[in-house]
Amino acid sequence: MQVATKGQMNISGLAVVKGILRQDGIRGLYRGFGTMIVGTIPSRMVFLTSLETTKLAALNITANFNLSEPTKAAVANGIAGLVSSLLSQGIFVPIDVVSQRLMIQGTPEATKYSGGIDVVQKVLKADGVRGLYRGFGMSVITYSPSSAVWWASYGASQRMIWKILGYDWTYAEHDKPKPWQVVSVQAVGGIVAGSVASVITTPLDTVKTRLQVIDTIEKPTIYSTVKTLLKEDGPKGLYRGLGPRFLSMSAWGTCMIVSYEFLKRLSAKTEA
Repeated sequence: MQVATKGQMNISGLAVVKGILRQDGIRGLYRGFGTMIVGTIPSRMVFLTSLETTKLAALNITANFNLSEPTKAAVANGIAGLVSSLLSQGIFVPIDVVSQRLMIQGTPEATKYSGGIDVVQKVLKADGVRGLYRGFGMSVITYSPSSAVWWASYGASQRMIWKILGYDWTYAEHDKPKPWQVVSVQAVGGIVAGSVASVITTPLDTVKTRLQVIDTIEKPTIYSTVKTLLKEDGPKGLYRGLGPRFLSMSAWGTCMIVSYEFLKRLSAKTEA
């Protein structure tokens, strides 16, 4: 939806899904999946390691200010998300370029590829290593704020939900919520965070995606891409694919944070 040209601009997310299923079946919805898995593992290792380190440092700093718990959590999580995203982009951007190109197979004017390795070979042949980092600046501009907004929203919403439920967010022993309550609050926090982040950062993501996958004689710039979108579709052109991105970020966020927090609890050592 984000790379649609004239004549396809008003196509709905449901129509896109039907078209992919009709042409390639369920497999079509998982184009680029293998590439994403290969790249996500090292990228997320860097991201989550730096996230925890930065968040702890940020929480220690915010403790010196007279702020409410939700505000402290939002600031600390936002800073941690921003820094972690910056550090992981060096790994993630080439993977993103390859997977995005595989995802748009079947659309008009899209270059045909036989797989992830074929994408890498053709990109290197055409543009060298720089080609794998197309849109790097825009990726940083997109994912860093998106990550900051996501983690800030998650941290703040979690604190507020616990407060509404009448629990101390630190889970003191005498006031400890049941496991299903913990998972439920974390899941809702993930949905809220995904919703907020998708609404705020979709225009940046639309521009970033077009920079990475559209091949023309003159390489598109951020300015020319924004100008084209506004000319073709007005301000709403910047929000192409908002619905699918909203669902994607909410579903991804919920699955990721519930699994992540569960593994953290399993890994925690009980002090004697």
